[in-house]
Amino acid sequence: MLASHAASLVNFRGPLISEMIRRGWRVTAAAPDFDHATRAGVAALGARPVEVPMARTGMNPLADLAYRKSLIALFRREQPDVLLAYTIKPVIWGMLAARAAGVGRLVALITGLGYAFTDGTGGGLKRVIAGVMASTLYRLALGRADRVLFQNPDDRDLFLGGGLLRDRGQIAVIDGSGVDLDHYRPAPLPDAPVFLMIGRLLGAKGVREYATAALALKARHPQARFQLVGWRDPGPDTVGEDELQAWIARGIEHLGRLDDVRPAIAAARVYVLPSYREGTPRSVLEAMAMGRPIITTDAPGCRETVVEGVNGLRVPPRSAVALEAAMERLIQHPDQAAAMGEASLERVRARYDVHRVNAQILSAVAD
Repeated sequence: MLASHAASLVNFRGPLISEMIRRGWRVTAAAPDFDHATRAGVAALGARPVEVPMARTGMNPLADLAYRKSLIALFRREQPDVLLAYTIKPVIWGMLAARAAGVGRLVALITGLGYAFTDGTGGGLKRVIAGVMASTLYRLALGRADRVLFQNPDDRDLFLGGGLLRDRGQIAVIDGSGVDLDHYRPAPLPDAPVFLMIGRLLGAKGVREYATAALALKARHPQARFQLVGWRDPGPDTVGEDELQAWIARGIEHLGRLDDVRPAIAAARVYVLPSYREGTPRSVLEAMAMGRPIITTDAPGCRETVVEGVNGLRVPPRSAVALEAAMERLIQHPDQAAAMGEASLERVRARYDVHRVNAQILSAVAD
């Protein structure tokens, strides 16, 4: 299993690794930036953690080719039967390295398309070049994959339309990464109108629209609170420190990066994610599992999580005005928020239980 964040192996793929181990498989979990706790967490699941250095952001060809070389050496040493790779660089360079090393079966999990494929994130010519490069590399890498798993039909159709896949027989669409319903349990909705957004502080996550809407509502509803969990991620789309501090000075509560988001979700009445594009947003599923109404965008990956007016509200991406109106609706109609929270819990149990999603992934891996 190849990832771009060591922590995601435990936080996002822990139940999947556990199920692989239960089936008697030998699992090597490779990623950059292991610390002691993450290494111990992977080992506790029964897998063997392996550090593979990777430049997570940027388009430095020398760094990426060095990453590919390291992967070839890893695969030749481990001799895996299957490679399961997720996120952009592990998928691209993992697929290419695995074929060079003679790995028998290649499974790519497309968890989101990122900066290069998201319109309206700035960057101009640099973003266009990044998109062309990413498309070319995906075409080379995914032509070698046995299975390509998408988390929403929009991403699937984009790749098909762009000629990035060999044929339709490679493809499956799964229900995101799933959520552990034993870990994220329902919590009572607080009476106070507390809104929460979780995510890296990137323009494409809709954090500026959230801040704009929140500050406008704060002026009309001083009792309302608007919280933001996340961190500034290096890259061209990140929110500046001065911009963040200006939001904080005007009343947005920045909670930073949290190892455990459950207390923040439990303290919130409404969860908000105005992202421009996702695979399937994990934070939304976590909030749904804890019984929160959701306000998100009618954008790829996000729209699948919400049935309009049932478990939440959908707004156009990049519209702070529409987002503000949706948030104000749930301030003014708390009874709707409560009913939507109950519907979120029903929806996540029916569709996004991590064991159900892992069965979909393992079916593709073991075919």
